[in-house]
Amino acid sequence: MLQATSLPSTDSENELVHWAIGIVRRQFVVIALIAVIVTSLGALYALLAPPTYTAEATVVIDPRRVQLFPKATFSEGQIDASALESEIELIKSEPVALSVVKDLHLAGDPEFSGPQGVFGAVLGLASHFFPSSKPTAPSGPEKIGAALGVLSKNLAVKRVGSSYNLSIQYRSGTPNRAAQIANAIAEAYIAEQLEGKYASTKRAALWLQGRIDELNQKQVSAERAVVDFKKKNNIIVADGKLVNELQIAELNSQLVAAHKHTSDVKARLDRIDAVILDDSLDKKTGPTVTDTLNNPVITTLRTKYLDVVNREANYTRKYGPNHLAVINLREQIRDLRGSILEELKRTREGFLSDYEIAKQEEQDLEKRLADAISRSQPINQAQVPLRDLESSAQTQRAIYDNFVQRYAESLQQQSFPISDARILTSASPPSSKSGPKTALILVMAAAGGLVLGVAVGTLRDSMNGSFCSRDQVESALQLACLSIVPSVKGAKHQTLKDARRPAPDSELGDGSSSRSILRNKDIVWTAIDSPFCWFAEALRSIKVAIDQHSGAVGAGKVIGFTSSLPQEGKSTIAASLALLMAQAGARVILVDCDLRNPSLSRRFAPKAEHGVLDVIVRSVPLEDAVWSDPSTNMAFLPGSTKTRIVANSSEMLAAAAITELFENLRSNYDYVIVDLSPLMPVVDARVTTRFVDRYICVTEWGRTKIGAVKYAFEDASNIYENLLGVVLNKANIDQLSTYAPIGRNYYNNKYYTQYGMTQ
Repeated sequence: MLQATSLPSTDSENELVHWAIGIVRRQFVVIALIAVIVTSLGALYALLAPPTYTAEATVVIDPRRVQLFPKATFSEGQIDASALESEIELIKSEPVALSVVKDLHLAGDPEFSGPQGVFGAVLGLASHFFPSSKPTAPSGPEKIGAALGVLSKNLAVKRVGSSYNLSIQYRSGTPNRAAQIANAIAEAYIAEQLEGKYASTKRAALWLQGRIDELNQKQVSAERAVVDFKKKNNIIVADGKLVNELQIAELNSQLVAAHKHTSDVKARLDRIDAVILDDSLDKKTGPTVTDTLNNPVITTLRTKYLDVVNREANYTRKYGPNHLAVINLREQIRDLRGSILEELKRTREGFLSDYEIAKQEEQDLEKRLADAISRSQPINQAQVPLRDLESSAQTQRAIYDNFVQRYAESLQQQSFPISDARILTSASPPSSKSGPKTALILVMAAAGGLVLGVAVGTLRDSMNGSFCSRDQVESALQLACLSIVPSVKGAKHQTLKDARRPAPDSELGDGSSSRSILRNKDIVWTAIDSPFCWFAEALRSIKVAIDQHSGAVGAGKVIGFTSSLPQEGKSTIAASLALLMAQAGARVILVDCDLRNPSLSRRFAPKAEHGVLDVIVRSVPLEDAVWSDPSTNMAFLPGSTKTRIVANSSEMLAAAAITELFENLRSNYDYVIVDLSPLMPVVDARVTTRFVDRYICVTEWGRTKIGAVKYAFEDASNIYENLLGVVLNKANIDQLSTYAPIGRNYYNNKYYTQYGMTQ
């Protein structure tokens, strides 16, 4: 369902702006009233609120603080954003606040025990004029609780940028008090932090002491198990190593040395054997090995041998190879070589003896090593559980020593705890007040009042839900809006001197004899008395629509006027349009078919004795029931006036006789204007489709709900199918422009006065 002030479904920024301006104009009084009220309340608050002063102290959480003890009982994490938030909560915690309350005796301070702010000022003023006969004194805990509440309310703690500095701000009624409490909170925070560290260290020391006793017992038990296992398995340890392992290692070393010695002796023996067997070795100097160089006999023989060889060579060059001296020298050389060879053989016997001895020693060491290894196998098998026992004992010893060290450190820290924070700057009494900020309060109150007023105005406007523009009619009902009829104040319309002829004497009487319509100051005569007014022009728009959609002029058109609810002005529009058509020279008859409520009959012919019902039942001819207006020649057929309520009105309108009646009227008149009953209260209008050509629905502008009109047409679909259009009646010209772009400007256009247009 389309709401009256729903956001326009358009991409045009101009229409969006117009929609917003329209809401402001329509709800200007509400918006202005709420804005004034809220602004006044803000001004009253600024006037009554006592002045406050804010002092600021700064503490720093120093991550590079001096450590007197290099190792802490518990590891301290890095200071991050979460840690700083925890410190902020600690500053605002109840233990810190309670410490300040007790140190400064705030429970007895009137600033902390009485009502605060504007409420306190108003209450104090009221108590001054209306003193209580039996004042109730609060108890001690209540005073402390009230002081804690005031202290927490006026305290603000925040981080300074991205640093480790924390700003402690306190707001009070006096500058000195604000600075005093801010400094007290900073000191209480540091004291609370030290107390917390002391308590934590004390609890850690007690826990460590219990753990040390327990670990000592475990460590002693583990070491005793190692000793018992060694004794049971005959495991002897020297210098941290097993004796059998040391013995095997020693025998192994000796065996390696014996292997090396045997190899050396065997190599010398093999060498000397090779020298003895090879006669071609060193024919000039004689065979030798390294060890023979240390043999004095061989050394002497080599010396002689070399000397004889040299002499033999000299003599050979000097006397020739066949000289007797040379031959003698050669014999000496052979003898010397034989002597050297014999000495080498004796040396070989020595080498052979050494080799046998070394080999025997090597075999003896191998036996001893094998015996030692066989004896150590049971001990080696016991090494696996022994290592487990020793590892467990070492672990228990390390844990015990670590806990003993931590316990000693905790005792040191307990005697001298170190705080993570220190006071960077102390608070000083502020020189100017921090609140209330009068200008800011007034601006915020005015802005808040304006926003609230616009919200309330928009809500009120959206809850209207009625037709206020042509677009709404065409969008919601899929029907044309024939005209927007402005609201006319009765008996105050402008009258043209030449537009109204003098009424006859019968017109001034009761009208019963001549059946002339009673002329009075009713609004229906506005279009006749002021033919150039907005009201008359709107009626002409309806006539144009009738002529365009109902055939040529003079075809005898039967137009029915109805509405969804009573009091929407359908009868006034029907009568005014009929008078306007008649004044223009058309043959017009106005028929009052609202048999349940014949309002036109009471207005035009209050003393009529006959009407539509009489004509239908043929008790009276049509000519005797028709009334007329002498000034316009408009004919009027009243309804039933004698009987106030006609129970079977729908049956009467559905009778064949009324169809014959309207066929007669159609042939004698250019326009037959029928005033029908509303659609929702009664069903009379639904049975008139047999004699009514087209219908016009009159809806009250800005009042009749869209849902009501839709509901009425859903129950009267036959009326909706023959509906010519909708007329918005009683439109407020001053507010019309807030719903439609043209609106009031359409009626107030200065150029319209050139055509005689008036209000």
